[in-house]
Amino acid sequence: MNIKKVLIANRGEIACRVIDTCRRLGIATVAVYSDADRHARHVALADEAFRLGPAEARLSYLDTERLLAVAKASATDAIHPGYGFLSENPDFAQACADAGIAFIGPRADAIAKMGSKSAAKAIMAKAGVPMLPGYHGDDQSDQRLTEEANKIGYPLLVKAAFGGGGKGMRIVEKAEQLGAALATARREAQSAFGNDQLLLERYLTAPRHVEVQVFADDHGNVVYLSDRDCSIQRRHQKVVEEAPAPGLSDALRAEMGEASVKAAQAINYLGAGTVEYLLDEQGRFYFMEMNTRLQVEHPVTELVTGQDLVAWQLAVAAGEPLPLRQEQIKVQGHAVEVRLYAEDPQRDFLPATGTLARLRWPEGDGVRVDTGVIEGDAITAYYDPMIAKLISFGDDRLMAIRRMVQALGQCELAGITTNLPFLHRITDHPAFAAADLHTGFIEQHSDALLAPSQDAWPAAWAVALALLQQGDSGDVPLGWRLNAPARAQLLLEDEHGEHYPILLTAADHGWTTEHNGDTVQLAQVPCRNRLRLELNGHLKSWPCHRDEQGITVLLPGGPLRFAQVTHQGEQSQGDADQALQAPMNGTLVANLVNVGDAVSAGQALVVMEAMKMEYTISAPFDGTVTALPFAEGAQVADGTALVALEAEA
Repeated sequence: MNIKKVLIANRGEIACRVIDTCRRLGIATVAVYSDADRHARHVALADEAFRLGPAEARLSYLDTERLLAVAKASATDAIHPGYGFLSENPDFAQACADAGIAFIGPRADAIAKMGSKSAAKAIMAKAGVPMLPGYHGDDQSDQRLTEEANKIGYPLLVKAAFGGGGKGMRIVEKAEQLGAALATARREAQSAFGNDQLLLERYLTAPRHVEVQVFADDHGNVVYLSDRDCSIQRRHQKVVEEAPAPGLSDALRAEMGEASVKAAQAINYLGAGTVEYLLDEQGRFYFMEMNTRLQVEHPVTELVTGQDLVAWQLAVAAGEPLPLRQEQIKVQGHAVEVRLYAEDPQRDFLPATGTLARLRWPEGDGVRVDTGVIEGDAITAYYDPMIAKLISFGDDRLMAIRRMVQALGQCELAGITTNLPFLHRITDHPAFAAADLHTGFIEQHSDALLAPSQDAWPAAWAVALALLQQGDSGDVPLGWRLNAPARAQLLLEDEHGEHYPILLTAADHGWTTEHNGDTVQLAQVPCRNRLRLELNGHLKSWPCHRDEQGITVLLPGGPLRFAQVTHQGEQSQGDADQALQAPMNGTLVANLVNVGDAVSAGQALVVMEAMKMEYTISAPFDGTVTALPFAEGAQVADGTALVALEAEA
């Protein structure tokens, strides 16, 4: 088959990634977009673009009929599904085949077999792939699941039988938690995947998450292209990935690779796939799942093998044999990838929305940025909050890490809260350098990873001096004015709610302030579009961004936004207690209590959903529910009061 035109049934960075390879190969591209993505980067890059529908994914990117209609209207030869959305939907793959359009991915039957984790585990066990103890049966009653959980033992993992990405997944430490975990996992699974079937499996407390990239063609060839470590995760979703997985013996790599080839052969696989394993401290590995698509983290494999995996996908879809045999695949160097998300690690990684008011990517040897956004784009609650992937490559792991730390320090991003400082701390952490990797890495090192920036106070002082200068000049763009030439008192607040009370006293060559019992000498050094501060004779300089939200200081470890608190009112205890607010934009999916109910501190009251993840809001004290303003299914904004409580007298 000669593929001349490809429709990318996706958005964001993966759509841009596919377009890049198609351009290089001389293949025309067709983009699709929702109303929210009309001006998106992938739309501008493609040769043609078609509107799908409203912003909601179910009315646009998940509309199979509309996608096939666009494919026919544009005379498309093949559809690339990317990842997420319809990429692992067997009905969509079959619909493409029925319409005479090549689906750039595996056949529908293979997707269906691996789409059910229960069926997948049964197939893999028969193929001789190592398995964890668990329950994958059809009887989904609470009674049967409870019986099986008792057989498996605690802790255990409740997982959605269809889908992945941490959705519909709960760790259960003890039997009393099982009922609530089953209910929540079912809701998330139904919402995200349209199927609420669950499975149970033994939970390893500190395993590594290692996966193997496989590829198969229609000529009987199956190969594996290196392994990857994806152990550093939050909410069961990968944050940092690298290839090859550090610390594995050649024998173990070969054993995992050969097991992965068996897995692909067991389902007559076609195209790109990833077999995921848990690896325990004794070097034993256990099958988790097989993802029947290209993975988010595929760039690290591309960099260490020197292969374009999207080009491989296109070749296989066109009926060609794999470009290389197993013995021809060589792994050289090391690559690290981090996922830059619009989220707040200080608030349990809640997704954030907003506009990318400033965006500058790093440049240099061994640095790659895969993104679907440009400066000025809005990050909405409709889709996954990933902004970009940063990938570094080096001759060895140490060089790749050094380049990643440097690249993260060169990112300039303002206007929205992100995990950039968090990523910088992970990749700069001694345990990461030592390859002490496991799925509990973030929890183990949370104090260091979530600690305030060491530059937070100096940055706050620089902002204070900038505000003081603006006040003296009569140009205070945010309504701030300071009228004390000898002494100035300010209260700044950062985006995480931390406060910085600052008292400045005029001195001969600038200002002084007190901090932790010491007197600090400060002087502002004028500089356009930057904050420059002389701190006890040490010159510090950072780019900055000013807007109506305040001043964002673009620190090497990530941005920090400051705003001046102009009025400090005191809330009564009752007022403060009553406001149980939505932590982000989203949908109210469950009111777990009724008006008039007496509740205890810590009791779950309402459940919200945003970006296909659920968040439970609990009572902060004993009291009585006096109001539930919203019905289930309501769209609510960040900061909206969801529950009114009257404190127990």
